[in-house]
Amino acid sequence: MRVSRLAAGFLLALALTARGQITVEVLLDQQQFLRDESVPVKVRIVNRSGQTLRFGPTADWLTFNVEMRDGKTLHKTGQLRGVDGFALENSMVATRLVELTEAFHLEIPGRYNVTATVKVDEWKEEFASKPKHIEIVRGAKLWDQEFGLPAESGVPEVRKYILQQAQYQKQLMLYLRVTDAAERFSYRCFPVGPLVSFNRPEAQVDRTSNLHLLFQTGPRSFRYAVYNPSAQLLVRQYHEYAASRPTLRMNDEGAIFVHGGARRILPDDVPPPVMASHLTNEVVAPK
Repeated sequence: MRVSRLAAGFLLALALTARGQITVEVLLDQQQFLRDESVPVKVRIVNRSGQTLRFGPTADWLTFNVEMRDGKTLHKTGQLRGVDGFALENSMVATRLVELTEAFHLEIPGRYNVTATVKVDEWKEEFASKPKHIEIVRGAKLWDQEFGLPAESGVPEVRKYILQQAQYQKQLMLYLRVTDAAERFSYRCFPVGPLVSFNRPEAQVDRTSNLHLLFQTGPRSFRYAVYNPSAQLLVRQYHEYAASRPTLRMNDEGAIFVHGGARRILPDDVPPPVMASHLTNEVVAPK
């Protein structure tokens, strides 16, 4: 019995000593999100305990507490990915990236406080981060259009493209949302680029149900982008106001392209310039 008490006391003293030497921090690349937008959260763990820490093997070694401004705690609705067990040696730092919307419905606009808690099973101890806040904002709808998914036979599934704008850190951003026809479910929502307040984006859906976007990002600069029905980026180009303003046009075969302006070739073009073709209004690099 005496040995057992000594062991318990030793573990307690060890845990109390380590508490100040194990730190947990929530890291955010941004703090403001549109409803249904991905909310990636990084959790950084610093181990200065003097020994190797083992987290897991079950996923509950990392948990989150999400509270609304009025103090109401959100119930967990799903499981987080990327939280497999691992060992962290002394004086080492580990960072885990999780998608918060996999486990919590952040549907109501407003401010939320997010706290991460890391559990060390060996000590039966938990270590919590300081709260970090995020804000879910409303976006103003600019345009929407239903479209059918390409199918060889049968009744096609109907989805909807929606363009929204929202203010983020004094910058107006253009967002693309892909939903079902009734807008009850969002397949994806994400920012496509900065937007000037005095220009309305041009949007057209082609015969393969791809969305073509042309929007102004600066006094004379424009961005052209094409997304497929799964909201995957197919084309990204940069254009400038030259002798005329860039606009979207459709040729006799139904292909949509940028007419007017002047194209700028940049390293982050999609596809890369050397892989481009006239079908995407690209300039192929000479052989």
